[in-house]
Amino acid sequence: MKTVTPQTTGNAGRTRIIERPDGIYWRDEDGIEYGPFASLADAMADRESAKAAEAEELEGAEADGEFDVADWVDPDTGELAEASVPHIEDH
Repeated sequence: MKTVTPQTTGNAGRTRIIERPDGIYWRDEDGIEYGPFASLADAMADRESAKAAEAEELEGAEADGEFDVADWVDPDTGELAEASVPHIEDH
């Protein structure tokens, strides 16, 4: 098994490129492998499209408000409420 280091920029340092007899694979920072690809260029193109899809998914989550952030502001302190502490609103 031979590891090839591609000459790219950005977050490529976290991606491993692996050359095997059946083709070229890339492994993300979580250890998930993708491939085989016929060439290094094909593997890197797939990696870039996966990164773009991940970025779009993250942007969609931000727009949908899917992050676990408190949406209630304490009127006394002006800070966001703790997610695990219940609050009682004055009516």
